[in-house]
Amino acid sequence: MKAYSINRYGNPDEVLRLVEVEPKQPKYKEVKLKVCATSINDYDWCITSGKPLSYRLIFGLFRPGKKMRIPGMELAGIVEQTGPGVTKFKVGDAVYGDISDHGFGSFAEYLCINENALSLKPDEMSFTDASSIPHAAMLAVQGLRDLGQICEGQKVLINGGGGGVGAFGVQLAKISHADVTGVDTGEKLEAMKTLGFDKVIDYKIEDFTEGKQQYDLILDCKTNRSIHKYLKVLKPKGKYISIGGQSGKLIQMLYLSPMLRLFSKKRVHMLMLKANTDLNYINQLYDTNKISCVIDGPYPFDMIPWAVQRFGDGLHHGKIVISLD
Repeated sequence: MKAYSINRYGNPDEVLRLVEVEPKQPKYKEVKLKVCATSINDYDWCITSGKPLSYRLIFGLFRPGKKMRIPGMELAGIVEQTGPGVTKFKVGDAVYGDISDHGFGSFAEYLCINENALSLKPDEMSFTDASSIPHAAMLAVQGLRDLGQICEGQKVLINGGGGGVGAFGVQLAKISHADVTGVDTGEKLEAMKTLGFDKVIDYKIEDFTEGKQQYDLILDCKTNRSIHKYLKVLKPKGKYISIGGQSGKLIQMLYLSPMLRLFSKKRVHMLMLKANTDLNYINQLYDTNKISCVIDGPYPFDMIPWAVQRFGDGLHHGKIVISLD
C-alpha cells in the first residue's frame, strides 16, 4: 500500500515521502480500514516539522518515534477486515473517528486500528465531511458547551476562528444565540463573516486583548499570549478555555489557574479532549442542517505534503481534507 512516511523533522515537502508499505493484519480488537478520507491537524504539522521544539519530548528528540512515522489522526473509511475480538463492526461498515488515543497512521491507503477509536458513519454523511468532524467538532463542543457552559446572549470570542475548531465553534455558539467575535487574518475574515461571526478581528491590525470589549467566554485555539492579557478582556465571571497553543503559555496557564481562584471569579481552563465522545450530538445537528462542515479541499492524496504546509502557514479556512476515493 502507499503511505506518507517521515524519518526526520523538516519542511513537509522535503520529509514527507510517499512509500510502499506492507499492509498489516488486524490484531486483537483491531479492524483494517480502507481510508477514504483524512484531514490535516495540528499534530500532523508538529510531528512533521518538529515544531514547537518542546513537542519533541513527546514525539522524539531527533526524529519521530516509530509509531508516528506515518502521520494522520482523523479519518473516514470502510472496514475491510476484522481482527479477533471485534464486536462493534463488520466488514463493509463505513466508519470515522479521531484515532489519536490509539495511534496515528491515516496518511495511508489502509490502516489497522483499535475498534474503540471509531464510530459508525451516518449514511447521509459523506466521507469528506465525516473526516473533518471528529477532532475539531469535539474540541468546539467540549470547549463551548461542557467547560464554557455557553448561554444565550453571551459575548463569545474564538481566537483562531478561521480554522476547523472555529468553523464548528461559531455554528454551535449561534445555536446558543450568542454574539460571536472571531480572530484571524487574511482572506479568511470574509469567509468567517459569511459563516456567522458577528464581528471579525484581524490580529495583524488589532490586538483584541488591548481593546475595551470584554467577553463572557473565550475559546482559544492559539494560546499565544500571557494569561494576564486574557484576564483583562474577560468579564468578572468570564471563562477562558484553551484547547492548545504555545507550550510555554500552556504551562503558565496550568500553574496559575489554581491561584486565580483565590482572588477572582474569572476562570481559566485547559481542555483535555475526550476523543469522539460527542459524535452523536454532532450527528444530530448535521442531520437537521443545524451545522455544516467547512472544507478546505478536498485535495488528492499526492498533495498531502503541500496540505500540511498549508496548515502550518495558517492559510486554510475550516478543515483541510484529503480524499483517497
